Amino acid sequence: MNVLATQHDQVRKHYLYPGAIFVHSAPHLVTTVLGSCVSICLWDSVARIGGINHYLLPFWNGEGLPTPKYGNIAIVKLIEKMLASPGCKKSNLIAKVFGGASMWEKESGLLAIGDRNSELARELLQKHRIPIQACDLGGRVGRKLVFNTQEGSVLIRRQRGQLRSE
Repeated sequence: MNVLATQHDQVRKHYLYPGAIFVHSAPHLVTTVLGSCVSICLWDSVARIGGINHYLLPFWNGEGLPTPKYGNIAIVKLIEKMLASPGCKKSNLIAKVFGGASMWEKESGLLAIGDRNSELARELLQKHRIPIQACDLGGRVGRKLVFNTQEGSVLIRRQRGQLRSE
C-alpha cells in the first residue's frame, strides 16, 4: 500500500470559490481555478497552518459591502484570519502568489485586471513585510492550483487555449 496516497486520502479537501478566503487549523487540500483573478497562499511553517484567498478585482470602490472579491479587502482579511489561528505569527508567514493572467488579447490600462491584481498582491505583501517565496503571475493562460495547508506546497497546472480576442 502506498503510504503517501493513504496520507493524501486522509487530508480534507476544499474548493475555494472566487471572492472567498479559507483558513483552517486542520490540514486541507484547497483547489481553485484562476484567470485574471489572484490567489495568495500564506503559510506559517512553525504552526503548520495555511490560508488562501481568491480575489477578482484589485480595489473595493466604497460602494456595497467590502467583500473579499476585492484584493485590498481579501489580502488584509487573509492576514487577519491567519494571525487569529492558534500559534500563528506574522514573522513566520511566507506567501506564494498565483494568477493574474491577461485573458483578453487587447488588455491595457484599467482593463488589465490581471496585471492590476498582481501588482496589488506584491505591494500589500511588501507593506505587511510578508516575503513572497514563490509566484506564477501573468501570462495569457489560466491556472488550476491545489494548496496543501499543512505543508505549504502548491501544485499548479496551467490551462491551455484560453486566450480570447474580441
